[in-house]
Amino acid sequence: MSKARSVAENRRARREYAIEDTFEAGLVLTGTEVKALREGRANIAESYASAEKGGLYLVNAHIPEYAPANRFNHEPKRARKLLMRRREIDKLSGAVRRDGRSLIPLKLYFNERGIAKLELALGVGKKMHDKRATEKDRDWKRDKQRLLRNRG
Repeated sequence: MSKARSVAENRRARREYAIEDTFEAGLVLTGTEVKALREGRANIAESYASAEKGGLYLVNAHIPEYAPANRFNHEPKRARKLLMRRREIDKLSGAVRRDGRSLIPLKLYFNERGIAKLELALGVGKKMHDKRATEKDRDWKRDKQRLLRNRG
């Protein structure tokens, strides 16, 4: 098991989107952004990834300013470039362009080597009836486990 340390998680993503595939991407960060992340301060709930200028960018992710950095700080909501192999970038940007998929950040974490990584998912937005069906299935599985536990 890896010793990845989670910094931020997008909990709503699995409720709002049907996740098809997940990818790991590196991020181009400044020093103050890394220090703020090491303090565990980040929010990716409202963020998304977009394909532009021949690469993937994490848009609207909020990494607050690192207080001790004073005037050398970063902009909290700037677009951050994602590092992936060209083949993966082409595959993801093609899926977004052709099939109307979305690139959703699921988790921002430090891997076992201490490098900041982003778990990125390719998914389709769920409709309201899909969300209800998912919730119904989850409730049934919970009730079934409860019945089996009480019975045996």
